[in-house]
Amino acid sequence: MILLLVLPFNVLMAQNHSVSGVVADANGEPLIGVTVIVEGTTLGTSTAIDGSYALTNVPIDGTLIYSFIGMLTQSHPINGQSTINITLLEDSEMVDEVVVVGYGTMKVKDLTSSITTVKADDLMKTPAGQAVQALQGKVAGVQIVSNGSPGDSPTIRVRGIGSYPGNGSENPLFVVDGVLYDNIDFLNSADIESMSVLKDASASAIYGVRAANGVVLIETKSGKKNQKATITYDGYYGVQVAADVLKMANSEQYAQMIMESGSDADIAKVYESMQQYGRSHNNPNVPATNTNWYDEVMRTASIQNHSLNVAGGSENAIYSLGLSYFDQEGILDMPNDYTRLNLRAKLDYDVNELITVGGNIIFSDADKNAPESGAWRTAYFAVPIMPVYDGDNLANAKSMGYRGSQNPFVAMNYNRNALNIQKTLASFYAKINIIPNKLNFKTSYSKNVSDLTERYVRLPYDIGYQTQRLPEEASIRRVSKKYTNETIDNVLTYTDSFDKHNVTVMAGHSYRNDEFVGFEAKGLDFPYQDEKSWYLNQAKTIEEGSVFDYGSKSYGISYFGRVSYSFDNKYLLYGTFRADGTSIYQEKWGYFPTVGVGWVLSEEDFMSDVPFVDFLKVRASWGELGNNNVPANDGTSTANVVDAALGDNKIPGTVNQNIYSFLKWEVSTETNFGITSTLFNSRLSVEADYYVRDTDNAAIRVQEPFTSFSTLRNVGVIRNSGFELAVNWNDKISDDWSYSVGFNMSTLKNEVRDLYGQAYIDAGQAEFRQRSAVGEPLMSFYGWKTDGVYQNDAEIAADPIAVANGLVPGDYRYVNQNGDDVIDDNDRVFLGSYFPDLTYGFDFSVNYKNWNLSASFYGQSGNKILNRKRGEILWTSDGNMDADLAKNLWRGEGTSNKYVSSAGLRKGWNQKMSNYFVEDGSFFRIQNIQLSYLFSNKTLWGVDMPDAKIIFTADRPVTFTDYNGFNPEIANGVDTQTYPIPATYTLGLNIKF
Repeated sequence: MILLLVLPFNVLMAQNHSVSGVVADANGEPLIGVTVIVEGTTLGTSTAIDGSYALTNVPIDGTLIYSFIGMLTQSHPINGQSTINITLLEDSEMVDEVVVVGYGTMKVKDLTSSITTVKADDLMKTPAGQAVQALQGKVAGVQIVSNGSPGDSPTIRVRGIGSYPGNGSENPLFVVDGVLYDNIDFLNSADIESMSVLKDASASAIYGVRAANGVVLIETKSGKKNQKATITYDGYYGVQVAADVLKMANSEQYAQMIMESGSDADIAKVYESMQQYGRSHNNPNVPATNTNWYDEVMRTASIQNHSLNVAGGSENAIYSLGLSYFDQEGILDMPNDYTRLNLRAKLDYDVNELITVGGNIIFSDADKNAPESGAWRTAYFAVPIMPVYDGDNLANAKSMGYRGSQNPFVAMNYNRNALNIQKTLASFYAKINIIPNKLNFKTSYSKNVSDLTERYVRLPYDIGYQTQRLPEEASIRRVSKKYTNETIDNVLTYTDSFDKHNVTVMAGHSYRNDEFVGFEAKGLDFPYQDEKSWYLNQAKTIEEGSVFDYGSKSYGISYFGRVSYSFDNKYLLYGTFRADGTSIYQEKWGYFPTVGVGWVLSEEDFMSDVPFVDFLKVRASWGELGNNNVPANDGTSTANVVDAALGDNKIPGTVNQNIYSFLKWEVSTETNFGITSTLFNSRLSVEADYYVRDTDNAAIRVQEPFTSFSTLRNVGVIRNSGFELAVNWNDKISDDWSYSVGFNMSTLKNEVRDLYGQAYIDAGQAEFRQRSAVGEPLMSFYGWKTDGVYQNDAEIAADPIAVANGLVPGDYRYVNQNGDDVIDDNDRVFLGSYFPDLTYGFDFSVNYKNWNLSASFYGQSGNKILNRKRGEILWTSDGNMDADLAKNLWRGEGTSNKYVSSAGLRKGWNQKMSNYFVEDGSFFRIQNIQLSYLFSNKTLWGVDMPDAKIIFTADRPVTFTDYNGFNPEIANGVDTQTYPIPATYTLGLNIKF
């Protein structure tokens, strides 16, 4: 009887046992999302933010299985224990198995390519509407040129550019969960699991004609099998403030500059300001008005992001659902903002042991009030001796004799540009395991629809002095664009291992259909008082020639394959081939092969006596990439009136001349050599690459013989080469303390190799020339080099150039390059390029118990910026100037050898394109500082609370630069009007239920 009573009691106790603990990596860092399952059952959970887990009703004699991608799976018997803490070690045999490659995944150990992966935690540190902004400073060889305007994407360059600027996008191809996109402005950072940048041809060529600018592979978040539903909230709210604001000349500095100019007309304008607005109490020779226009046009702006994700899975299915909202105001004080609402659903389901199906749907709805960008330019030149308002109306500089109103609020108050961008992106797949774990077939279909509507409204105004826009001139411009693309992919993959051989063979077919339709029209004279009437049907007139209905359609077919082979886990061979067919070009097919080899030295016997080397691999690759951003054709048609003599009669007629060229996609050939290693028990990792990429048929302009025309032809050669290095160290000092340090850098040499026999190709305005020539970077700045400023009459008299040109002290001295005592076009030289020679970033992270402090830094050097704003004095001499120039003008012998006199600024001699306008664009920035604290295992009134992390972030708070501009990040190197990049401060919260 006693035995019968005790037996069920023991069984009950065995099933009611509870186990909890923490899972961490070798450095003591908690691991989030580790799957913990009772062996032989479906009972399981996953670890929380702090690595903790808890299971109830587990068998007292059972075994727990701990698994995490990239780590060795570990089992641990329960043996009646209530607390089990586990340390998972990196799997040296599969190092980062989650690295994604084209149409599949590979182990890092088996890679022969250059690929860098950035995880979700690092991406989430950057508060930005464009997720790709988070890559800045984190990936060697990738240059991100920021854009401060809300909703606008940054410029992304992977290993320079291989096309002549202006012939197409420089940005890489984006692949999100296997689907190809031109940009990812629809993605919220909170939805991304990882970004992998494929940098060399060996990695990218599988994508053929769209891969020449590099490829960024993105995995969105998903659930895990046998995982209970997990609800995660990520959010932040913060403010954006203008950082490193360019100081402009104040009223006193401006007045002094004008008085020294010797221009009676400009001096009279200063006196007119005194007459209208009074004199300064501190200095009666200075107008009382002292307007800082940048302070007036800017504001402190808000930024916020909120995302809610639900993820989980069963034995046969995994799912992830997401809802996110992003809202960012612009710092330009007008209707200027960007909001985006995203819905996302992702499901994978095992129908049976042989068939898996899945789908991914993203819906994005964004509204954008675009800024009136010209306001930045107007604010730069607006004179400080004019107020914003004159009575109840906006002030007008014409009242003081200036040629323009100079008031940026005219554009800001009376123009509206509202856009709505809706995107629906859907993909579905079915995967059949023909031979389990060896042969599978995957077919997938995706369709993406993007709708853009734009309404640009120009409202009437009158600020006096004939500065007005009459009601009948008020206009509405309506633009509607729709982009649709469909893709069908079929991929067959075979994987096998025998003896010491491991091989994977993949073959595939792809079909792509792209369609675009657009419509636009402009209406005049509408009821502007009521915003509800801002529609074309309310306009009295549709402007003649403003209605356009346009579109395009293209399709492509591709065949591709990949072979990956390793012998004895030491010797690696990798190759891909893609054939792309298109309806766009006259040449219908392009072929893109690649090959890579690798040698894992750490597996060799002779390395066994080097204990500090955990993993060491040398690799090399070669491949060809395509670029289909080049237009299909180029040319012109002209008709000239001529007279011909027939007998004694003059007969008028015309001669038609057609000059056209048919283009094809550009092809880049790249060679890459690299090293990948981990050392000192995986605490130190080092990756280095050297590459050379040649575009052998770049589309460049070629002068047509016997004409004044030029056309694009595939005859140029452009080379990009450089060295990349990434070093990371992490260590655990004690149970409470751990830290990590990382550094990356890359060099870039952009060089024109061939221009089809042409000496050069000019670009830019004649006054601000850019030139491409063999041996120089693309579109280098080209002009004269200054050699200081003439200081006195003796220097003038001693220089025949100064005498011949009637120069005076306070004028520039130019370098006479050929020594002929004449300054002319033959003395022009290359003044630099907007491509940086060096980009670098480094970061550190320190953990103490539940505290974490991290910081990252970014910089670049060697690039030049054409300060085009200073050059406006060629056409408008009465505008304001930056304070550095105003304070440091030449005012007598020895006062300045950098800037000329105020009078000299207005002389054509000193306005030549020179290194006065071309400045050093180098900068160093504190990129991001983040402090966080994790609340875990807390209770409130006896109730267990979810883990929560509070995060304070300062993003791009300080930039150090000598450039006399608002922002040293200029995509094309020419600074005319650039939206400033603000510093952002946020307070965030992460909660996991």
